[in-house]
Amino acid sequence: MAQVSLRKIVKEYEGGVQAVKGIDLDIADKEFVVLVGPSGCGKSTTLRMIAGLEEISGGEISIGGAVVNDIPPRDRDIAMVFQNYALYPHMSVYDNMAFGLMLRKFDKAEIRRRVENAARILDIGELLDRKPKALSGGQRQRVAMGRAIVRDPKVFLFDEPLSNLDAKLRVQMRTEIKKVHQTVRTTTVYVTHDQVEAMTLADRVVVMNGGIIEQVGPPQELYHRPATRFVAGFIGSPAMNFIPARLENGAGALRLNLPDGVTLPVPAERTGRYAAHAGKEVLFGIRPEHLTEARGDGRQNVAAFEATPEVIEPMGAETLVIFPMGGQEVTARLDPSVPAEPGRRMPLAADLNQMHLIEPASGRVL
Repeated sequence: MAQVSLRKIVKEYEGGVQAVKGIDLDIADKEFVVLVGPSGCGKSTTLRMIAGLEEISGGEISIGGAVVNDIPPRDRDIAMVFQNYALYPHMSVYDNMAFGLMLRKFDKAEIRRRVENAARILDIGELLDRKPKALSGGQRQRVAMGRAIVRDPKVFLFDEPLSNLDAKLRVQMRTEIKKVHQTVRTTTVYVTHDQVEAMTLADRVVVMNGGIIEQVGPPQELYHRPATRFVAGFIGSPAMNFIPARLENGAGALRLNLPDGVTLPVPAERTGRYAAHAGKEVLFGIRPEHLTEARGDGRQNVAAFEATPEVIEPMGAETLVIFPMGGQEVTARLDPSVPAEPGRRMPLAADLNQMHLIEPASGRVL
C-alpha cells in the first residue's frame, strides 16, 4: 500500500518566511490528487518535500506507512516527472527509460520487458531508437513519463509537466496522463497552476493559497460547494462573479439588495441558513452559467433582472455577456442564438438555486 500522509508540514526559509504553514493531508493508495493554486502558494514546495528534494522545517511525511523525513530521495521509492523533461540528449529513448534500472542492476531481460511495456502504454514503441532532439515536446514528455513508469514506484510525482506545451498538446497530454493512471494504478500527486488540469485529472483536488490548504475534495464538490471565496473564484472559468449586496429581512422572507437597484429574492429553503446574517453586507457569488437569458420556462427560484452589456464575446457554443454592476464587471453565459448588443438593455435571469453568500471579512462561504 502506498498512502502518503503529511502531518503539520512546515517549510520555512531564511528570514522566517514560511512557504508552507503546517498543512495536513492524507492521500489514499492509488489515488490521483492534484495540488493547485497560484504561483507562490506552496504547492511545488510541498511536492518537493514529499520527494525529498526539499528539507522540511517541521512535521512528518510518511509513504506507505513509513516516515521518510530523513530518507534520501533515491530511497523513497518515488518517481518524479518534471516540466522540463530532463532527458539525456546523447541517449536513445530506450536508454533514457532504461538508465535508472541499469543503475539499480536490473537484469537486461527485465529492463527490456519494463521499457517495452511502458512504451506500449504510452504509444511510443516506434521512438525507442531515436534521440530526444528528434522528438516533439509531447513525445519528450511521454518519454519522461515512461522513465517514471518503468521504475514501478510507490508514488508518481508530477511537477507542472504540461506547462511547456502548447494549448492543443496540453489537452492531448492531459488525456494521456489520465489514461496512464487508469492503466497503471499508482498513487499520484500532481502539481499545476491550471484549474482545468486539476478538475479534469483529479480524484481529489487540493486548493492551496498562501502556504495553507483552503479546501480538499472531489472536483465537482469544490465547484458546486466551495468553502471560501478564494476557492469559489479560483475554480471555474470564467470565474465566479462576486457582487456586493445587503441581505435584508422583510415579512419573513429574505432578499438581496444589489447595486443599480436590483433586488433578488432568497430561495425559501435557504432562509434558515442565512437568517442570522440579515441586515449585513455580504458578497453575492454566482457563476456565469447561472446568469443566463430570461427564458420564461417557469423554473423555480430563477429571478429576472435587466442589464446593459458593455462587451459581447461570441465563443461559438456560447456567448459571454459582460455588464457593469456596482462599478465592477459581471459575466453572464448566454445561448449563442440570443441577440445581444453592447449598450442595449436586455433581460437576464439569475438561477438562485446556485447562489453563494460570502462573508466579506473572512471570505467564508455562508
